[in-house]
Amino acid sequence: MMATATSGAKIESPCTNVCKIDPDTRLCLGCARSIDEIAAWSRMTPEARRAVMDELPQRSEQLKRQK
Repeated sequence: MMATATSGAKIESPCTNVCKIDPDTRLCLGCARSIDEIAAWSRMTPEARRAVMDELPQRSEQLKRQK
């Protein structure tokens, strides 16, 4: 899914529009990002966003195992 930054440039985003934070892990149940990562996403460098996105599959698995 792609989101549009305020500058009009398209940035890659893992957002799934399921914005609910797990109280134990403090990660979004939809995209597995932390609140801080979500808030900073549009200001992060492409490299920083890619580093977070590389971690998301593992985080998603962690969230699934907890339920």
